[in-house]
Amino acid sequence: MKIYKTKSGIIIQYQDQYFLSAELNWDKFVNRPQLHKRVKEELINLKPDASLIALISKSMEAPIGNQEVWASGVTYMRSREARMEESKEAGGGDFYARVYEAERPELFFKAMPDKVVPPGESVGIRTDAKWSVPEPELALVINCRGKIAGLTIGNDMSSRDIEGENLLYLPQAKIYDRSCALGPWITLGVAEALAREWSISIGIRRNGKCVFEGQTSLGKIKRSFEELAGYLFRSLVFPNGAILLTGTGIVPPDTFTLQAGDVVEIEVDGIGVLQNPVVTV
Repeated sequence: MKIYKTKSGIIIQYQDQYFLSAELNWDKFVNRPQLHKRVKEELINLKPDASLIALISKSMEAPIGNQEVWASGVTYMRSREARMEESKEAGGGDFYARVYEAERPELFFKAMPDKVVPPGESVGIRTDAKWSVPEPELALVINCRGKIAGLTIGNDMSSRDIEGENLLYLPQAKIYDRSCALGPWITLGVAEALAREWSISIGIRRNGKCVFEGQTSLGKIKRSFEELAGYLFRSLVFPNGAILLTGTGIVPPDTFTLQAGDVVEIEVDGIGVLQNPVVTV
């Protein structure tokens, strides 16, 4: 089951049919208890409408309302290695090794909704950064009770040179205009065990040519989804829920940096494709 957020309302795709939800408020919709079950119950009173397909293509938005976006760091071994390498001259390499093995995960604030772009809109690279990369990630859609309601795709744009210069610069490396993309929709009714069988991949095109591509398995995420969500909700209240990026296991080589005009395409097997061009902000 797929849930689309559009300018004209919330659209539900179920078994190749499309339905317009009676609920107009996105925050109320995604925070329904047992969301997958509740949506299936709602479908009993809705009529399928094939014309909604065109509406999706014209008016799709990022699947976020008033949720904060947070992110998990160093959840893959590949990420641990990359973070250690980029920060070793600043003396921070050992910290990433420690957090990978630690009981407590690294969680950090990523974006408010106004910094998030939908599929097709431009993600940003900072004007004061020299080494910018996309980070393809599975995103957990978590309701206000701390329960995982669905899954989507996230692009955690990052300035690796700024983060590597000093660990205290992490907010500047991660939080800026157009620093996050989400979409294309929310997938409901997927158990973690199944999601961990999926692969996540990325392709970056420049002037029509592929300049980087990579792939890994979501099964390589060290911590369980429930564990990550549980730590996020410790001593924190999210009245509208939250979206949590689960970390990246695909890191371009150190010689690579994004350029304005590049196109980033992230695919997760059981969800779909998130595509965004790149612009300098």
